[in-house]
Amino acid sequence: MKLDKSKKAVFFDVDDTLYDHLTPFRRAVGTIARPKEGFPYEAAYHRLRYYSDMLSLELGGAGSDEYESAVEDMRRRRFQLALQEFDIELSPEQAERMQAAYIGCQYEIDMFEGARELLQRLADDGHVVGLITNGPLEHQMNKIAAMNLGSIIPADRLFVSGDVGWDKPDHRIFVHVNERTGTSPEHSYYIGDSWRNDVIGALAACWNVIWFNHRGTTPESEHTPHHTAGSYTELAQILETAL
Repeated sequence: MKLDKSKKAVFFDVDDTLYDHLTPFRRAVGTIARPKEGFPYEAAYHRLRYYSDMLSLELGGAGSDEYESAVEDMRRRRFQLALQEFDIELSPEQAERMQAAYIGCQYEIDMFEGARELLQRLADDGHVVGLITNGPLEHQMNKIAAMNLGSIIPADRLFVSGDVGWDKPDHRIFVHVNERTGTSPEHSYYIGDSWRNDVIGALAACWNVIWFNHRGTTPESEHTPHHTAGSYTELAQILETAL
């Protein structure tokens, strides 16, 4: 597509950026493992995300042949490794049941307060609004459909790594988005919660990065996002000034 340097692009991550990804994790772990009262769900969730990213990277990403053949085992394994750090040993059967419960809950989505309104306002203002997310195409598209975002974001602005062929933090997925949408890196903004995938990946592509750090986590490297927001109220204020 022909480059239009005047176009401002605002793209969002999906999991734990548009909706609270901790909710299905909490339900799945609580149902299958039944941990003691006071179990640190948020800390365990962070370890699940770590192992999910690590194991996916080892398989070559969501677009690889190895990923397609081994994804179910990887999804079970990430639960075993994450919960093992919190003294919960899962059998393969328990891990499979937990993964099934986790997937089942992921399509019961409540977006973060203010998320839908911000997306709609950005689209109404004429900006190029879209999503860039890691994962298998069908799985991620089911989440997007559950949030009923089709009336706000056109299909050609939905970029899923399993379809595109590159997983964040590979900067090529962001370059691909610029090429497909006719936008430029200096006028492109990316909002995401993951330090490794979203902050590092988008910075490598020379995008403007807003770290959606709603959990108050610590930076994992010396990289510096352009802005940090802890809520959609803060995010809206940042974008209002930046755009």
